[in-house]
Amino acid sequence: MNTNQFIDLLDSAQMYDLTMRLSVHTPPWPSYMPLGLQYFKRLAGAHMGQGANGQIMTTSNHVGTHMDGEIHFYPAGRSIGNVPLREWVGPGVVVDISKDVSDYSLYTPEMITSKVEVKKGDILIINTGYHRYSWDQKTGDEIRYFVMHPGPSPDFADWCKKMKIKWIGVDCGSADHPMNTIIRTWHPGRFQECDAKMKKLYGKSFDEIFPLKKYYQVMHLDLFPKGIVHAENLAGDIAKLGTTRCWVGCFPLRGIELESSMCRIVAWLPPKAKKPAKKKTAKK
Repeated sequence: MNTNQFIDLLDSAQMYDLTMRLSVHTPPWPSYMPLGLQYFKRLAGAHMGQGANGQIMTTSNHVGTHMDGEIHFYPAGRSIGNVPLREWVGPGVVVDISKDVSDYSLYTPEMITSKVEVKKGDILIINTGYHRYSWDQKTGDEIRYFVMHPGPSPDFADWCKKMKIKWIGVDCGSADHPMNTIIRTWHPGRFQECDAKMKKLYGKSFDEIFPLKKYYQVMHLDLFPKGIVHAENLAGDIAKLGTTRCWVGCFPLRGIELESSMCRIVAWLPPKAKKPAKKKTAKK
């Protein structure tokens, strides 16, 4: 394939934006600073200047679609800007498990591998279906989105290490189960709901399934030192992809000090097959 053929292929490839829309109304991860936006100058000359519109943005790094960096939980790790761009892009899978999970439930490696082949070194994008509860949807529900979403089973982190997953993306508030985070303390009533569901579905209490000393924020604390990070709050076109292998790219800021970064996440599939041209019939 020569350069022109390569450019033509990329130009005709199907591109899917997996990024949540960003606004001052976008809720950050609970307790984090939300996004603030103001103009410091306007075209007409108001606010100290003229000739252009200019804005100042204040935010934490955990608003909307964002990549958690290694140093978010592992101080000896790499900041976002010190990770080579090649590590943010590559082959991967998008897996739709939305019909297999519900409030507080668990997803397993088998749920993923039963639907699509996962290869070592893949990027893994998990569609739990909970993007439908994000702030900008008609079915938006902030509590359900951040506090009640499903999460990975106890063996999921070990499976990610075994498969050498490049990075993970989820369409909900956290790559950890919400009750494996500080949210369990902030929402004790919801924890009791979750605990009851664990006993009903799995025959054990939450703390029996996830002993805190071993599993607390395991997807952060255990995986980040291994270089396996994750993006949270994916949305956009994720449902259009279904379950498929594809090429995935994440584009965070190249911030040398950043522990995490808001980002754009994109997936590519081959060009749509062209419909064969209809044969012209000879006129009598």
